[in-house]
Amino acid sequence: MKNVLFSVAIGLVFILSACSKKDYLITIKTSYGDIKVILYDHTPKHKESFLKLAKNGDYDSTTFHRVIADFMIQGGDVNARPGNEKKIDYTIPAEFVDTLFHHKGALAAARQGDNINPTKASGTQWYIVQGIVYKEEDLTIDMQKMAEYIKKLFEKPEYADLQEEITKIYYEQGQDAYAKKMMELRPILEKEFNTTFEKNYPADRLKAYTTIGGTPHLDDAYTVFGRVVEGLDVVDKISAVETGSMDKPAENIYITMEVEEINIKKLRKLYGNK
Repeated sequence: MKNVLFSVAIGLVFILSACSKKDYLITIKTSYGDIKVILYDHTPKHKESFLKLAKNGDYDSTTFHRVIADFMIQGGDVNARPGNEKKIDYTIPAEFVDTLFHHKGALAAARQGDNINPTKASGTQWYIVQGIVYKEEDLTIDMQKMAEYIKKLFEKPEYADLQEEITKIYYEQGQDAYAKKMMELRPILEKEFNTTFEKNYPADRLKAYTTIGGTPHLDDAYTVFGRVVEGLDVVDKISAVETGSMDKPAENIYITMEVEEINIKKLRKLYGNK
């Protein structure tokens, strides 16, 4: 009987501990509306940095300084904040996680290019993905390999007429008709060269990119550390603003952040277990 009571007591401790645990909901406030984000425990270094800067007000009065429609909106340049004399120049090691990827609404860390940043470390800047919706074949067919074999095919004299036909389609019917015709070459290529262009693609990513969309070419190269849980319509509005040189919005879009500590049980009820 004592063992049973002890087991029940231990179980209650774990349940009460889970119920009392808290996490954070961050609201990015703009003149276009609010964007609410949560941060992932799987990327603890990026989560810690973002929370610290948001709580300290370092992101307040910064702007979305780079906006590209159908791609992303970027902010977090704390060193460009008006009147800021405190330079922040630390970097955060990359934290790539297989289950975290660039679906629409993903919050990810901006960084310098591979040529000067081979370790893919991040700084204080971040972006929110808008992206586009993809067709399944865009992700499950190795297009680069296919292009290489198309070139080899056209080197064969017997396919000279086909090359001429495809070139004519490109100039007379446009890129969509050209791409469709190129895809029709797939069975010819596979038979001619005894190869396949299928490539394995994670099912969860495939489902997301063919439904809500995103930017798959950034996966496993830039750290995803959170996601939008409210305000995707605001992301779309900001993505559509007029921009000028260096993709900077014609009018400044200022940011203010609010950090709210919330019971995890409530967060899960509002936004799901993820």
